[in-house]
Amino acid sequence: MPDAPPTPPATPYDWLGGEAKVRELVDRFYDLMDIEPAYAALRAAHGSTLADARDKLFWFLCGWLGGPDHYQSRFGHPRLRMRHLPFSIGIRERDEWVACMDQAMGETGVHADLRARLRESFMNTADWMRNRGG
Repeated sequence: MPDAPPTPPATPYDWLGGEAKVRELVDRFYDLMDIEPAYAALRAAHGSTLADARDKLFWFLCGWLGGPDHYQSRFGHPRLRMRHLPFSIGIRERDEWVACMDQAMGETGVHADLRARLRESFMNTADWMRNRGG
């Protein structure tokens, strides 16, 4: 009898590879945002430095993916939409954010099944964060 396919880890955090892999993903995401012309509008929305954004996204993603709640322990509930209201987020910014994260997932070796699941979740969340039309 053939072996059953392996069961993915319990959480996306574990499947990704834990804290070190989340940090690698976030760092690649912001590196790409900083150097790729395709993400210029997204980069422009982040001000002169990305250090604070890197840490906040890392802390948030650890908990969102099922790992430690670093973000909540520092700032309380994420209230993503409220915290992003000061920023103009339209379709272009949404699409650039998701494309940049998808590229980072590809370049950091995120498993294809997990990458597809996360891409869909990121798109749903990014679309919900839009606060203007185009």
